Amino acid sequence: MHLYEVPLWFALVGLALYTVLGGADFGAGFWQLVAGRGKQADDVRDEAHHAMAPVWEANHVWLIFVLTVVWTAYPAAFGSIASTLSIPLFIAGVGIVMRGGAYALRAGTRTAGEQRRVDTVFALSSVLTPFALGTVIGAIASERVHLGNPGGSLVTSWLNPTSIAIGVLAVASGAYTSAVFLSGDAERHADRALAERFRARALGAGLAAGAVAIGALIVLHFDAERIFRRLTQGAGLPALIVSILAGLATLTVVWRRRYEPARYLAAVAVAATIAGWALAQNPVFLQGLTIREAAAGHDTLVAVVVAILVGALLLFPSLALLFRLTLGGELRDSGPSAVEAPVGSRRRGLASVRFDARLSVAFLVAGIGFLTVANAGWAHAIGVACFFGFILSGFRAALPPGIVDAD
Repeated sequence: MHLYEVPLWFALVGLALYTVLGGADFGAGFWQLVAGRGKQADDVRDEAHHAMAPVWEANHVWLIFVLTVVWTAYPAAFGSIASTLSIPLFIAGVGIVMRGGAYALRAGTRTAGEQRRVDTVFALSSVLTPFALGTVIGAIASERVHLGNPGGSLVTSWLNPTSIAIGVLAVASGAYTSAVFLSGDAERHADRALAERFRARALGAGLAAGAVAIGALIVLHFDAERIFRRLTQGAGLPALIVSILAGLATLTVVWRRRYEPARYLAAVAVAATIAGWALAQNPVFLQGLTIREAAAGHDTLVAVVVAILVGALLLFPSLALLFRLTLGGELRDSGPSAVEAPVGSRRRGLASVRFDARLSVAFLVAGIGFLTVANAGWAHAIGVACFFGFILSGFRAALPPGIVDAD
């Protein structure tokens, strides 16, 4: 791995997280759209609305992160993508704004009719946005975007078989992960009847998403032969296999009503799809432009990587606490609190925090050294591993000892 690839891999991790977490939010809107009428439909809408309440804004952090990293580290490619695919990106932006406005307005509705209209706007934008973002991925994957302003047709670059297939897959994947997540949420709230309804939706959506994925592979075979070949025979094949196995495992555990492992398996299935595309796309960024050619200068890349890692120390502890509160309802400690714990226990906790802090600094220094001083690919790979160690150890050092030791 080379330095010019590192920011892109971070961006792909952010894209995978947005696809899983933001996709589940969009999928909740899909289930609101097709819920129908009556009390059971209202229960579905209310559960979807309340389940995403604490996280729907936080999940957009990943989209902003991806755009910022690509813009800074690969400016020429970002400019070509933004200009060529300005229409689908504009549609996605409008969808995000309409979706956020509708979500905020729902609490202020006074009649059932007003609430239905607001829910309809929310649901339609929840389908429109992932579809538009999926067409952007399809345009890049089928190499219909090249260097330029614009670098391709403003219409056919995203209205083509590959883009449409991936747009539909994005909607189906969101519906699938959302139904899995909502099944677990309903079960956690002791609403067995609602959990069963979402379970049925999860099973149906999983089969539908699998069928759409197979259809998308067929489309790639005829419309984007290079990506298809590398997905089915080359570097992307392991990720494709992981995605298939995780998807089948998700359906199995959902069928057995084991919703907690299903949540993680569904995330792996969707994230592996992103990984497969990235591996199959490498080393091409856009048509006629490699990742190395698209990358900014050395100093800019180093600054971007360091900024990402320092920001991770703030972001990951915050998101960890947010999701812990969301999934558990409260912060749960496995033992006495720091105030109630014996003096010896508190000292051990402080010693652990200090050790993690020193370890994170050591990882950071080593990572910067391997990425900036050395030029060999193996040294850069070690540098990236050190940066991940920096994130993990810094994450533990930033959290209160009671949170680290809980569960």
